[in-house]
Formats: sequence, C-alpha cells, structure tokens
Amino acid sequence: MTLSVTSPASRSRLSSAAAAARRLRAVWMLLLVGIVLTIASPVFLTHNNLMNVGLATSVAALLAVGQTYVIILAEIDLSVGAALGFTAVVTAQMLRDHGLVAGVAAGVAAGAAIGLVNGLLVTKTRMPSFIATLATMSVLSGLSLQLTKGNPVAVTDYDFQGIGQNRIAGVPVPVVIMLVVFAAAGYLLARTRFGRHVYATGDNTEAARLSGVRTDRVKILAFVVSGVLAALAGFILTARLSTAEPTAGTGLELEAIAAVIIGGTSLAGGRGTLLGTLVGALVLGVIDNGMNLLDVSPFLQNVVKGLVILLAVFLDRNIDVLRSLLPKRADGTARGGPSHRGGAAVKTP
Repeated sequence: MTLSVTSPASRSRLSSAAAAARRLRAVWMLLLVGIVLTIASPVFLTHNNLMNVGLATSVAALLAVGQTYVIILAEIDLSVGAALGFTAVVTAQMLRDHGLVAGVAAGVAAGAAIGLVNGLLVTKTRMPSFIATLATMSVLSGLSLQLTKGNPVAVTDYDFQGIGQNRIAGVPVPVVIMLVVFAAAGYLLARTRFGRHVYATGDNTEAARLSGVRTDRVKILAFVVSGVLAALAGFILTARLSTAEPTAGTGLELEAIAAVIIGGTSLAGGRGTLLGTLVGALVLGVIDNGMNLLDVSPFLQNVVKGLVILLAVFLDRNIDVLRSLLPKRADGTARGGPSHRGGAAVKTP
C-alpha cells in the first residue's frame, strides 16, 4: 500500500494556519459575543450603541497599545492607570493656570517622564518590571492625591473638552483618536526597525544584544510610549468628564493588560499584534455593554470579565495540548506511520 506523507511546504502551511488561528482567537470571541448580544438585545447593533461601545473602550484601548509594546518585551507596566490619573491632574492644573498648549505639553511631558523612569528602573537597576512599576504606581497615586488634596480639578477649556465630547462625521473624537493611534503604533511595530528590535528583544534578549540590538534603549522607549499613551488616555477621560479625578485610572491597568492577553500577545514575550489588542479591547467593551443592556448585576460583570481573561490565558498556554487531543484530519497522513522529509510517497509492502 502507499502512505501519503505531507511535504515540508504542506507542514509549513499547516503551521502558518495554526499561528493564524491563534492570532484570530480574539476575533472569534468578539464574533461569538456579538452574535449572542444581537439575539438577546435589539439595541445592541444600533449606531448609537456601537458608538457608545467605541467611546467606552477608547481609554483602556489606548493604555493597551503601550502595554502591548511592553508585554512583547516580556515586561509589564502596572503604573499606567496611576499615570493616567497623575497626568490628568497635571494637565488640568496647567490648563487652569496657563492655558491649553501648556496643559497638553505638561501632560505629555509628565507621561514621557514616567515612562522614562520606569524604563531606567527596569534596565539600569535590573529591577523586575512588576516590582518597579508597582512601586511607581503607588508613588503616582499618592502624588495625585497630594496635588489635589483628594479633590477633583474642574476643566472649563472648551477646546480641550472637544477632545472627549465632539464628533467627526458622527464618530466620537476619542474613537477617531483610538483608531489613528492603533494604525500608527501598528505600523511602527510591524514595519520599522524599532518594531523588529522589540520582537527580537522580547523573544531572546541576550541573542538580540549579541546581534547588535541596543536592548536597554528598546525597553526604555517602549516604557516611554506606554507613559505617553497613558497621558493621551488621561486627556480623553478628563475631556469627557470635564474634570480631572486623581483616582480616575484606578484599575484600568488591569483592563489594559486583559485586552492585550485576550488579543493573543504572549506574556512570555516575542509575540503579539496591535490588531489583536484592539480586538481584545473591543471584546471587553462589548461584554461590558452587553451586560449593561441585559441589566446584569455589576458584581457579576467583574466575575464574567475575570472568567474571560482566564479563558484567554488558558488557551494561550494550552493551545498545543488541546490541538493534540482533537482527532486528526483525514488527509491521508498515517497515524504513527513512518515519517519522511520529502514530498514523495513512501511505499510499504
């Protein structure tokens, strides 16, 4: 009889298909949740509701962009929520005292400085990023409360409020900003030398360093990107509320990390895409929106989101094991038969 054996090209295609399935995991999750909510609530697919989903998702999604860069490097940034609150307070106070340009510049500078400090702590003092950013999170939270004495800072600048409240062709400005940032950051990650260095450093830092990559600089820049995008998220949230709350970002770092993980970025580093992160953020936003439409208890909402995160991490860590449990496709490949590296058939008596 003749046993058909797959060629190297066929195995490569199967491997590529498996990798694509892993990357598209968040898309299937989003489609499944969307179908369920479309059936359960006639309001879900209306234009206004979808715009509300995008608006509610925009802040956490911007935090998740910077978090993607950091996690691809096999690091983590727990300070982004506190950085959002701190930069929002700094921006609001500068707006009140010195005007729009000074306020925005101060907020961006504060975000960049936070990222720079985090990057230096991780690369120069060799602190684990979990500990370093946990410490800066505590410091920034305390500074925000100290600067405001625990009180919100009102924002009355009409032009600044437009960042969070205006629309462009019926689409909220925060959604437009989110999409532009994802496109620009995605291009930077996928099409530039810096992006290649991010992946190389996350996959194997020592090998990247020996290949000439300035790995410390790559990590510092990634943390700076994360800090600047936290400031931008702070602008949007402050403009929407017309108030800078010192505790505004509390808990958002966990939502950003969850979006990155659901989107398929590996906590071990070296793998991930910003498209996956965007879809992951939308998954969380759609789940929140759907549970509100269905009047689900807010206490149970956190339970559901936690289970979704657990599922995403479980699939990421065990996808190969799960695939091995599935019955093999009837493609002519012999189970347990002799292997052959060529494309020709192997003949047996």
